[in-house]
Amino acid sequence: MSDETTASPSAFELIGGETTINALVERFYDLMDLEPALKELRAAHGPQLDSARQKLAWFLCGWMGGPQHYVERFGHPRLRARHMPFKIGIQERDQWLACMDQAMEDVGVDTTLRARLNESFFQTADWMRNQ
Repeated sequence: MSDETTASPSAFELIGGETTINALVERFYDLMDLEPALKELRAAHGPQLDSARQKLAWFLCGWMGGPQHYVERFGHPRLRARHMPFKIGIQERDQWLACMDQAMEDVGVDTTLRARLNESFFQTADWMRNQ
């Protein structure tokens, strides 16, 4: 009998690592610029998205079980505190979720993983509401 423990692959591994997460984040923010239905969400991010793109990619790597790039640079994410200056109501939550779901579809995230991530994203996004 083997002493090795077989761990389930993390979401980070299942999604395809940093390469796919970077593609996902790029598509997510590109959709904000392209889709008129996401105008409130896009407006909340200010004129430049470079910093937001990088921070979200770093955060998602760690959140999905990969390298803790965000924590290494900035400490604990403190998501609610960091997002408190921004109006986040049901509309903004739903726009964020729709945008991320579309980005996941566009980069080819597996259907089962996509459903699992959507559940987690919903819980986090709903907890972030401050309006």
